Amino acid sequence: MKEYTSVNEAIHDICGEEVSIEKTLSVSGGDINDAYACILSDGSKIFMKSNRRENIDFFRKEAEGLSAIKDTSTIKTPDVLGIGTDGNRSYLLLSFIKSKGKTADFWGNFGRKMAELHSAPADKYVKYAGEEATQKRGLNKDANNGSGRFGFIHDNYIGAGYQVNEPREMWIVFFRECRLKPQIERAERYFDGTAVKKINRLMEKLDNYLIEPEMPSLLHGDLWSGNYMTGDDGEAWLIDPAAYVGHAEADIAMTELFGGFHKDFYIAYNEAKPMQPDYEDRKELYNLYHLLNHLNLFGGGYLYSVQRIIDRYA
Repeated sequence: MKEYTSVNEAIHDICGEEVSIEKTLSVSGGDINDAYACILSDGSKIFMKSNRRENIDFFRKEAEGLSAIKDTSTIKTPDVLGIGTDGNRSYLLLSFIKSKGKTADFWGNFGRKMAELHSAPADKYVKYAGEEATQKRGLNKDANNGSGRFGFIHDNYIGAGYQVNEPREMWIVFFRECRLKPQIERAERYFDGTAVKKINRLMEKLDNYLIEPEMPSLLHGDLWSGNYMTGDDGEAWLIDPAAYVGHAEADIAMTELFGGFHKDFYIAYNEAKPMQPDYEDRKELYNLYHLLNHLNLFGGGYLYSVQRIIDRYA
């Protein structure tokens, strides 16, 4: 995607030379970025996220994830209009979602659309990303060649946390090496000797609990209630992805971490794409990844939840 050197340059290129920003209104946009509704001179609106200039990679990777989900022609996402820098700021421009009331079958449709996303062919979203990515990840290119069914085109971010997407052929190996291991290493200061032994046992025993999926799925990656919106069609639109190809169960488990979605979501999803047996016994392991990430980002308030899951499975 083209990167612009100013917001005005982007607006002129996207909307026409005669169009300019007349007003910017601050809106809710999470705890990482500043967010604005930009009212244009032609009466239209676009959505802009902004952060420090050096954090433009957040926006590159978000744009990549949104574009991948949109490419499946399943569930809707905002259109990526442009990214760039302007002075000491970086920004991402998206189509504006005008939120309206939910349709009568909002949750059922949401579940079916997520099942469609998870059933879409996902191979093309995992590929070797070139020498630069190999060096950044510290990989041995000759040993791996970037091949595998699980991972993503590039590493990206889960919230503000760095997310490793090095391709792996097996899901359980990917989850151990690219999900749990990096987070555990970052959280090392929180674990005493006894906890470390339990963690090591758990990592060795993952094969006893997790299973390989029937097919790899493109995942949203951070699917909780703050990362969908109701569009002007009354249906769910996905925002703020941490996209990668993995086991669909990981997305569904995340929906249950902070209170869960409406029961109609799960009924419709399971009718369209039945869960593999014993999912309930695995879901806390998937959410261990997210709780470790929260521990690393927000501190020790999440330690008890992390320890509880480790104790359960170790």
